Amino acid sequence: MQIEYKRATTDDIESLLSLMHDFYAESGFALNRASTAPALRALLSNPSLGCICLAHSNNSPVGHVVLTVRFTMEHEGLSGYIDDLYVRPQFRRRGIGHRLLNDLVAECRRRGCKSLQVEVGKSNVAALSLYERFGLHAATDDRVLASGPVVEAGA
Repeated sequence: MQIEYKRATTDDIESLLSLMHDFYAESGFALNRASTAPALRALLSNPSLGCICLAHSNNSPVGHVVLTVRFTMEHEGLSGYIDDLYVRPQFRRRGIGHRLLNDLVAECRRRGCKSLQVEVGKSNVAALSLYERFGLHAATDDRVLASGPVVEAGA
C-alpha cells in the first residue's frame, strides 16, 4: 500500500471535511460542514496561522493533522498546537500518524516554535502513546483547560 503525504491546500477542503466528519463522529460530535469549510479555507489561505498535512492512499484521503500557531508568554515565543490528528481506522497501526506528526514537528522547527501542545482524552491510550514518542506528556500539575466562545464579561 502506497501512502502519499502532502501539504493541504484549499483544493483539499472536501477531503478534509470527509476526514473531519469521520473523526468527529468517532468522538461523538457532529461536524458543521457549513461553518467548518470557511474555517478550513481561512487556515489554508493564511500560512501564518498554521497548516494541514494530509495522507492519501490511491487518491483517497486516509488521515490528516492540523497545526495552528500562537505566541505564548509561558514559552516566550511561538507555540504549535495539534488541533486535529486523525487516521481512518482501517489505516491505523501503519505509521501514518507517526509520519504526519513527524511532518508537523518539522514544520514547527521551520517556524521556530518553542513548544508544542495537544489536547487528548485520558482514555485515548494509543494517541497518548504516540504523543509521548514525540516528547508530549500529560500535564501533572493542577492546571485545568477552560474554553468557550469570546463573550463580554458577565454576559
